[in-house]
Amino acid sequence: MFILLLTSCEYFNVKKTSSEAILEEELQTFNWNDVDEYPSFSKCDDAISKDERTLCFQETIAENITSYLLDERIVVTQDINDTIMLKFQVSNEGELVLLEAKIDSLTTLEIPNIKHLLNKSLDSLPKIFPAIKRGQHVTTVFKLPIVIQVN
Repeated sequence: MFILLLTSCEYFNVKKTSSEAILEEELQTFNWNDVDEYPSFSKCDDAISKDERTLCFQETIAENITSYLLDERIVVTQDINDTIMLKFQVSNEGELVLLEAKIDSLTTLEIPNIKHLLNKSLDSLPKIFPAIKRGQHVTTVFKLPIVIQVN
């Protein structure tokens, strides 16, 4: 009876898990490259799916940059047809910053102030709502191609 009592006590042992172990396990399964909600503008609220909201956000930025550049009087000696790859960051407070612009050397030669113009075009954007991950506003980085055509 005594041996049976000693061996049966093992059934009552509760395996304790520390909060650090739970956190470590959660961090391993966490997808850091994806957000629950992409950054957005209020005009994109009607979009139902995440992909539609993402597309609306990107199109709004591209339209804003394009219309700003069209309003500027850019004079060139050669025709320019270039795709510029822009890298942006939207902070967890909704502030948009141009981190990098990959611009062809001909475009830079013909329009030396192109980076300044790109930065100025971002000033007229409407209020940005930051990305959301697990109910928290997070900083996101994304790339966006912009086509520049000047004749």
